[in-house]
Amino acid sequence: MTLSPDTPELMARARADLRMGVPILLEEAGRSAVVAAAETLTPARLADLRALGGEPVLAVTARRAETLKARPYDGDLARILLPEDAGAEWIAAIADPADDLRSPMKGPLSSGRQGPAGLHRAAIQLCKEAQILPAALVLELAEGPALAAANGLTRLDVIAAAPHFEAMSPLREVVHARLPMEVSEAGRLHIFRPEDGGVEHYAVEIGRPDRAQPVLSRLHSACFTGDLLHSLKCDCGPQLRSALAQMGEAGAGVLLYLNQEGRGIGLSNKMRAYSLQDQGFDTVEANHRLGFEDDERDFRIGAEILRGLGFGAVRLMTNNPAKVAMMQSCGIHVAERVPLRVGETAHNRAYLATKAAKSGHLF
Repeated sequence: MTLSPDTPELMARARADLRMGVPILLEEAGRSAVVAAAETLTPARLADLRALGGEPVLAVTARRAETLKARPYDGDLARILLPEDAGAEWIAAIADPADDLRSPMKGPLSSGRQGPAGLHRAAIQLCKEAQILPAALVLELAEGPALAAANGLTRLDVIAAAPHFEAMSPLREVVHARLPMEVSEAGRLHIFRPEDGGVEHYAVEIGRPDRAQPVLSRLHSACFTGDLLHSLKCDCGPQLRSALAQMGEAGAGVLLYLNQEGRGIGLSNKMRAYSLQDQGFDTVEANHRLGFEDDERDFRIGAEILRGLGFGAVRLMTNNPAKVAMMQSCGIHVAERVPLRVGETAHNRAYLATKAAKSGHLF
């Protein structure tokens, strides 16, 4: 029936439920598990889950497991066995590194290794996509489907969802309109919306770029702190303003403003990373302690928007070789990499050095 939600729509529901603290049911090849996000788990919900019987485990990424000294038997994740007296506060402390230095003794932690880890892997991925801490309580139950039906829980088949975890949701242009700006009165803003209910992304078009020629372009990830508050901890704001100014001077260009705050982990987790940096960790180490990779962004979004606007080649304003490589792999020819060296301050010098040393940025 066409009124029923399809798999991407169920995934959107699952992400929203986890953000709100509502459990979901994941199913895979006859197995099922009730899943709750560690960040939003309440004592009352934990008590209800324990009352179902079984042995819940806390699934964390291998990055977080490394900090916790827990064994990631499944390679990319660890299934931490819960002590009998573990409460919601203990689970939150395992998932969130905020107090790691103040309370380093969290173990010894035991990791499970029995059975497939597909349900646990999907749970972590949904938490990442919901931009909450990538840690989930997973309770496998044979009677999971009946429980979900009785309690109105979102049910998601992991095998059906697997291709959607890897694929980028198709984008469609919702609207575009003229937008005179300080850098150019000949501006136009395009709004693109993904079909999976995710956040919208924007294309700022300056002038009337020739679609037959490489367009001066930048893939800019949203940075609330740098773009709006003029933070001195990063170079994002100066890069945004410099790129727009150069496009205005050239008379043509396209700036893609992608809503992938904090290298794709969201503003809340970015602030958690900033707090860890105040404890002495660099930007990459902070991401790893939170359970994320160095960079969780998807630059395929930029390539899709460029194609939607009719561009096949760019002069890309970036210091990040990964953006160049992704554009090329997605069929967008990078005719030239245009360096964008602006915004260095005493507050972000170490951050820029880390990006160069650990993430390959060119300065």
